[in-house]
Amino acid sequence: MQPNIPESNLPRVVIIGGGFAGLKIASGLKNKPFQVVLLDKNNFHQFQPLFYQVATSGLEPSAIAFPFRKIFQHFKHFHFRETLVKNINTKEQILDCSVGQIHYDYLVIATGTDTNFYKIDSIQENGLPMKTVAEALKLRNTILENFEYALVADNADETSKNLDIVIVGGGPTGVELAGALADLRNDVLPKDYPEIDFSKMNIRLIEAGTGLLASMSPKASLLAEKYLKQLNVEVQCSTSVKSFSNHEVLLSNEKIINAKTLIWAAGVTANTLNGLAADAYGPGNRLKVNDYNQINGFENIFAIGDVSIMQNEMNPKGHPQVAQVAIQQANLLTKNLLSIENKQALIAFKYKNKGSMATIGRNLAVVDLPFWSFGGFFAWLIWMFVHLMSIVGVKNRFFIFINWTLNYFTRDQSLRLIIRTKPKQSFS
Repeated sequence: MQPNIPESNLPRVVIIGGGFAGLKIASGLKNKPFQVVLLDKNNFHQFQPLFYQVATSGLEPSAIAFPFRKIFQHFKHFHFRETLVKNINTKEQILDCSVGQIHYDYLVIATGTDTNFYKIDSIQENGLPMKTVAEALKLRNTILENFEYALVADNADETSKNLDIVIVGGGPTGVELAGALADLRNDVLPKDYPEIDFSKMNIRLIEAGTGLLASMSPKASLLAEKYLKQLNVEVQCSTSVKSFSNHEVLLSNEKIINAKTLIWAAGVTANTLNGLAADAYGPGNRLKVNDYNQINGFENIFAIGDVSIMQNEMNPKGHPQVAQVAIQQANLLTKNLLSIENKQALIAFKYKNKGSMATIGRNLAVVDLPFWSFGGFFAWLIWMFVHLMSIVGVKNRFFIFINWTLNYFTRDQSLRLIIRTKPKQSFS
């Protein structure tokens, strides 16, 4: 098998990963004197901040996924290959991929992160992560199927197990998912299942830390907890989950919660690649880089975004694993690659914190700006605008805006579909 990438007199930049960082640098190199090769295991870009809306029937997967070939179809000297990277040969500057060998002059690693189960086997086997569109769809299917099971359950305990949901992790993903599920329970599901008393459906958010949204301000943390409690979400902080099996969630305080659905949003670990020395990796399997995002020991191999860690006096633990860091590093690396070619000095990376935000259901959100922290309806409007403008493609933005507008005024969603690979024979 051959990758069939044409030879070029231009230096070749190979980018592994088409997330925020990979997509940004590939776009930034448009019409620049490079041949750009983007590699990803999927043929589309995924907008991760809105996975939870797919999982809760708010959006279709196609609204938050955009084909790479559509994005780059008018780019010169650009090539995309759907492939897995098996190994990096740093001496010969060759990648061993599932489609064959690919040579690079410059290598940009932007592989992002995957779910960290912290070696808890029972949760890895039975819990539901949400790091890809496919996992978000599986979560949607599971939740909706459990409601169908609850409708025909033999007793109250079985009904309760099917209805109740445990979310582990009080970061933005867990908080936003809890709020969306609460809105679904309060406004939508009673109309779909009038035979079920949804006031008995428990949504529990478990966080090992002392408060929610640890990466945000104390004010945002307190507001998030307040808003979730207003939505009748049970919040338990300073509590971790030890195991999940046989529909039983065992907590660190030895209490047991009976539920069929456990959603794991408690941590991430960087995706690793074969071929780099063990000492290239730091905490969380993140690749250690210098101030120019060069992997230690290499001048032509870079790591950007969540997979990288740039430790210095100002950031001893590295930068936060958020989209803004990835985008800013990609923008700067675009300039630095040109500087290398032109034999000019490189510019060191300095992160500009533009703020952070999280939504907690209908009309509620929290926003941290460098000069102001606030919550409520205005914060919710800002959250909607920022996320809408961050979506790739005008058509996607239009459809998401229409979906959000209809959902807001009708207090309903029309995407509650259980999609299986083949029909299920029974509820057994």
